[in-house]
Amino acid sequence: MKLLRTPSTGFASRLSRYCRDAASGKNTAGAVAAVIAAVQKEGDAAVLRFTEQFDKAKLKPAQLKVSPEEIQRASKSLSAAQRKALNASLSCVRDFHKKTLPKSWRAKNPHGATVGEEFYPIQRVGLYVPGGQVPLVSTVIMSVALAKLAGCPEICVCTPPQADGSIDPGLLAALHKCGATEVYRAGGIQAVAAMAFGTKNIPAVDKVFGPGNAYVTEAKRQLFGVVGVDLLPGPSEVLVLADKTARADYIAADLLAQAEHGSGKEKVYFVTTHEPLVEAVEAEIKAQAETLSHAKAALAVLKKSLAVVAKTMDDAVAAANYIAPEHLELHVAPALRKPLVKQLTTAGAILIGPETPTVLGDFTAGPSHTLPTDRTGRFFSGLQVIDFMRRSSVVQYDKRSAAKAWPTVRAFSEMEQLDAHGRSLQMRVED
Repeated sequence: MKLLRTPSTGFASRLSRYCRDAASGKNTAGAVAAVIAAVQKEGDAAVLRFTEQFDKAKLKPAQLKVSPEEIQRASKSLSAAQRKALNASLSCVRDFHKKTLPKSWRAKNPHGATVGEEFYPIQRVGLYVPGGQVPLVSTVIMSVALAKLAGCPEICVCTPPQADGSIDPGLLAALHKCGATEVYRAGGIQAVAAMAFGTKNIPAVDKVFGPGNAYVTEAKRQLFGVVGVDLLPGPSEVLVLADKTARADYIAADLLAQAEHGSGKEKVYFVTTHEPLVEAVEAEIKAQAETLSHAKAALAVLKKSLAVVAKTMDDAVAAANYIAPEHLELHVAPALRKPLVKQLTTAGAILIGPETPTVLGDFTAGPSHTLPTDRTGRFFSGLQVIDFMRRSSVVQYDKRSAAKAWPTVRAFSEMEQLDAHGRSLQMRVED
């Protein structure tokens, strides 16, 4: 791990530089723009060409869409334990997000007019589910289930195929269970572009969701405006904030868990007020990695990770709020947990106490694991049902309420020198 101490001369600039370098997408913008332009111009032909280039899968146009029969077979192929796990996770996610569903409402404003809000599901949403290094079955539940709960009529999913053109059966089973209406064999930039512009075989969507690597995130950034996008979630991040009461073995296990995703772009932070923990955690990482199937990938990420030794807990909180991590684990004394949750204002998810590793949020706790990364937690929140909906304000005046509003409208029309604005209400009031 790289090590920074606070307070120290230049700490803020070094932390800023580390976060900026970790998040930088060097040379991605041009490559992404070229793929987007090709898909916009060539449609399915470009999608198929890039699928062969990047995923090593040679497909025909008719193979882009996964057939209902293949999805049904995948659902039946799961073991009883796998099916039970899907159902348990889905139940927790649905239960959590039902509590967040917005309700339409009406009320009277000070003029006596009726005002309110009406909420509608987005008609057609496109969800990207990564499948590269590992099939992220949990991402299906954490996104498709929310779209279904919002009532979206059309839920289009794109996920990259294996070299033989197949899709992981666990992914397909989860997609079927959660209510996806269409599934396509397409990944990366070309999938996002296809959903944005539409092709002969992949109709355009209204909004694109889902995590991805730096290229997928950049594609969504460039296509925003052509299509709606979510919170631009990129490679996984975790920050563990610990004091002297923390267990080094737990911390090491959690850092390894987030480092093993496989892209090499994962970001891992360890912030502590107890410097001896850094050495103890590094020793535990080395010991635990020997038994992991993705040890090489995880250790490569952790070699570039950052440890911050803070003189005070206030310094530790300031560092954590600056980093704005996707997941923030609190390994601190019980008395500190409640006040720290109030002070830690930029994390995508806060996991409280040593018995709450990030994996619970990843797979089953309830909140979506699609969370802001690359310091976007300063202004984004995790994925919610309302992200799959849109809102219209509702206003209804009558003669009496319009008359009460007239003095205000007249004054604003004069101040803004927009006489037609004023006249449009005046003629109704005086009619």
